[in-house]
Parts: sequence; C-alpha cells; structure tokens
Amino acid sequence: MSNMVSIERAEFLSKIPFFSEVSKASLVKLSDHISEETYVKNETVFKKGDEGHAMYVIANGAVKVHDKEHIYHTFESGHCFGEYALIDNDTRSASITALEHTRVLKIERAHFMELMKSDSGFAQGILAVMIKRHRELDAIQERLASSKQAVEMANSQLNGLINGAMDAIIMFDSQYKIVLTNASANKLLENEDTKHRNLLFFLAEESARMLQDIVSSETSKGSTNTYLPNIIKVIGSNETETINEGTISTYGNDDHTYYTLILRNIEDRINAEETITLLTKKTEYLEEEIQELTSSYGIIAEDQSMKSVLNLIHQVAKTDATVLIQGETGTGKELVARAIHKESKRNDKPLIRINCGAIPANLIESELFGHEKGAFTGATASRKGRFLLADKGTIFLDEIGELPLDLQPKLLRIIQEGEFDPVGSSETLKVDVRIIAATHRNLLEFSKAGKFREDLYYRLNVFPIEVPPLRHRGNDIHYIAEEMINQFSKKLNKPQITLSDNDKTILKSYHWPGNVRELQNLIERAVIVSQNGIINWQSIIPNERSETKLSSETATDQILSAKQLIALEKENILKALKQTRWKISGKNGAAELLQIPPTTLASKIKALQIERPV
Repeated sequence: MSNMVSIERAEFLSKIPFFSEVSKASLVKLSDHISEETYVKNETVFKKGDEGHAMYVIANGAVKVHDKEHIYHTFESGHCFGEYALIDNDTRSASITALEHTRVLKIERAHFMELMKSDSGFAQGILAVMIKRHRELDAIQERLASSKQAVEMANSQLNGLINGAMDAIIMFDSQYKIVLTNASANKLLENEDTKHRNLLFFLAEESARMLQDIVSSETSKGSTNTYLPNIIKVIGSNETETINEGTISTYGNDDHTYYTLILRNIEDRINAEETITLLTKKTEYLEEEIQELTSSYGIIAEDQSMKSVLNLIHQVAKTDATVLIQGETGTGKELVARAIHKESKRNDKPLIRINCGAIPANLIESELFGHEKGAFTGATASRKGRFLLADKGTIFLDEIGELPLDLQPKLLRIIQEGEFDPVGSSETLKVDVRIIAATHRNLLEFSKAGKFREDLYYRLNVFPIEVPPLRHRGNDIHYIAEEMINQFSKKLNKPQITLSDNDKTILKSYHWPGNVRELQNLIERAVIVSQNGIINWQSIIPNERSETKLSSETATDQILSAKQLIALEKENILKALKQTRWKISGKNGAAELLQIPPTTLASKIKALQIERPV
C-alpha cells in the first residue's frame, strides 16, 4: 500500500472516537495492514453468532445492527462496530447488514494485537480511550444510581398518594384479573387479598355487564379516560352492597392492556340528596304558608255567625279530631283550617295543603301518597307524597268532594289506621297526620248519589264547621273591605282610602256570589284605579249598579214629605261632594258618582244653597 494512502487513512481514523488518543504515526502503522471491503444494499457484513476476529470502520454508506427483524441501531460514515472482537473470541451478539452501498475499513485482531505489543504509543492511546470510556461509564452509572433513587422516591410518593386516596383504585387486565388495589379498594371489596381475582365477581350483575360493555367499546379506541355512565353496585366479600360512581382509564401497549377503575361511594350523598329534597319540599310548602299568612287578612268576625265559627275553632283546635269545613267557594275555608292548625299542638309542624280538584286524576295518588322510581311512565325518580311531608303535622284537603272514588279507600285507611303504600311500592308507611278537609258540596247528598263513599263522609264529618257566606255576615263586609284597602294601599303605594257610609251601603247591597275571594279581587282593582284616595264603587261593583240606596234607618215603608225629600237630596249631594273633595265634573267627580249631568248638579247646588266650607 502506498504511503500516501496510509497517511490519508490515518487522518480519517484519527477522527474516529476509538482512535482519538492514538498518534498519527501509530495510525499510519495500523493503516498499512487495513483491508477495504464493499457491500451492496441488504448484504450481510456478519451474522449473529459468527466468530468475531475484526472490527470495522465505515468509510461511507450506512449499516443496521439487528436481530432478525428487530433493529437495535444504525451506523453511518465515521462510526465503527465490532471492536470487542479485537480483544476476545466471543461470537457476534447481533447481525450487521448494509442499508445502502457501503465501504468499510476492516481491522484484523492479529495486526491490532501486534501493534499493542510493539508500539507503546499505540497501546497508550487505546488505553487512554478505554479509560475515558470507563470514566464516562462511571458517570453514567452514577446518574443511573441517582435516577434510580429518584424513581424509588417517586414510586414511594405515588404509592402514598394511591394508598392515601379516599377513593377506591382498582387496576385490572383485559381478563378482568385484579393486578393492584389501594387500601380504600380493599375496604370496599372487604378483602385484603384481591390480587389475581376476577373483578366481575365483586360486582352486581347489571354493573358487571356495564363494565364489560365499556371495556369492549373502549378497547378499540386505544387509550381512554371516561366517566362511568351509570352507578356501579359493588358487593363485598361480606355481602355488603355499596353504590358507587367512578371513572375508567386504559394504559399499556398492543400486547398488554390494563385498566384503572376509580370508585367513590355515593350512598351518603344519595341519602343527603334525598334529605335535601325532602327538606326543600317542606321549605317550599312553608314558604307558601308564610306567603299566604303575610298576604291574608286573618279572620275578621264581628258578626255573630262568624263568631260562632271562631268558637268552634277554639273547641276543636286542641284535639286531633278530623274536621270537615263546609261553605261556599271563597268564604275562607282555608283560613279556618289555618286557624285550627295554628291553635293546635301541631303548630310547630307543617300544614300541607292540596287541592283535590286542581290535580289531574292520574297524578293525585302520586301527589298524596308518593311513588317509587319506575312505578309508572315518567317516574324517573322516587317522590315523597304530601302525607309523608305532613307527618306529625296537619294536611288540609281542599275540595275533598273531587277526590276520585278509587282513592277514597286509601284515604279512609289513613284516617282509620294511619298507614298507606306509596305507588309502586310494597312497603307500608306509617304517618301521624291530622286531617282537615273542606268542600263547597253537600257530601251527604253526594254519598247518597254514589259519588262519594258514605263511610268516608262519616269519618270526615267528625267535627263539621259551616262557614257562612259573606252576604250573611252583616257589617263584616265593610270591616274586611277596610282591612283589605289598608293592605293594598300600602302594597301599591296609594293614598289612604276611607269608606263612607254610602260606600258601605253599596258594598252591603251586593250579593257577593264569590264571597271574600271576590271582595279581595274587587278591592285590589278599586285601589289600583283610585284617584287621590277616591273610589267610584259603582264602576267597580259588578252586575246591578243600582243608585245609592238609603241607609237602613230610612229604608222603610215610611212616606217622605216634599221637605224631607229635598233635605235628603241635599244630604246625598253633600256626601258625594265630600267624597270627591268637591270635584263636580269629570272622571270620579260628584256628577259621575250621582249619575247626573254636571250642569244639572251645578243647578241643584245653587238651588239647594250648598256652599263649600272654608
């Protein structure tokens, strides 16, 4: 080989890390005995298991280090491989194959060892590289040791996190075999030795099917992390059943897939939610009660007919007797029921109201007695009935005559035995409820006509109270009206309105078919349209808008003289002028109140010598 070629190869070798500490002169000696080989693409340089006797340096091209189809590494120009064959006789640990047209320099072991013996500079350079590699290996080992310690610390922290978690963490494989659990999971499963056991054995049948469906569907998607769509019921080794919610995630590779199931016991939360729902219902009812109490006007009873009702309330309130309140619509039967409850020993418990005529027949049973989830179409959750809400308190059944016949035996059972079965449930519930019923119908006639159970009528009619209609309550009409006017004036920020004797007569002369409820509605309308504290009642009172009538003292068969008629007319005009604050014409004027033309009224004022007081 020419000296020039040896020098060029020596220059090339000096850039190879394995020969970086060897002198140029020694590398020239090595180059004198280096052979050159060329390989085409996919040609094997040597195979795994071949005897090693030389190392190779890639001059140009590229090779792959592999074991059959598995590739460990690829080398390009400037890299060397097979160097351990220079110092031992071990067989090759991997195969080398050209990735493209490749030229390599081949260094035989025999010549390498000869130079190591004869050329101290060459041996010293190779040893320096080996020592450098050894030191680098020590540094790598130190880093590995440090990394191992960090990994152990991280693993310890992770174990502490997992085992300290309140949620149950269960890892299992594709065959549902448990591979890892934390302390909470062992407690949930009631088993300290769950490893390699089938997770499905710890689940209720429906929950096991759900988990299998999720695993089957998620496996095709690869890595996933999802919430369980439904609750999962776990049955521990001691047969304890718990209701849980949770998430499931997957990890692993194509060969091995694992799943992490995280479960949280929600029984306490469900119980709390049911309690909250019950309390919310009670709160809603109590808020309605408060609203009714703050917007009602109490029971005003100056007339003897209503005083008799109050006397009956006082007599029955302290007992637990069932009360049947009868009276026309709008007479205040609910106020009577409230008064009974307020004076009873149950007044610290709720008064639950239900209008039997306002709820559809197909829903009233559920409303009264409650239902279980799935009891009927649309029953997506269990519901507490109003009888259960009224436990230890009072229930007011308004319009009891509208209660469907098929439900009346159930009500009779509560009255007689204090128990009932919710819709869709076989469980019998006991309640302690006082029943107050109200109706505007004649239940006795209803029962004779087959529209109401006679035995239920007698059970309800233990203590009957008849509320008189408003038209039979005499002066109570204007007392109630004045109270309502005061309330609505404050609420609507209107001037205070005073009822004149003529106003009271107009109110008493009306028949009031809607009773107190109609009076309340008309009073509110009157206050809204009032002007400067004046109300034209004849434009408010419906039906017969009769002329202002004489007072009860003059409404007799007495025949009046001409002078008396003139005096009576003068007094009537003066009342109209005072009520309208001496406004003669226009809206809400005295002429409109008297229903005569303003010019006629002006002539009468002049003729009767009526003067406005200073």
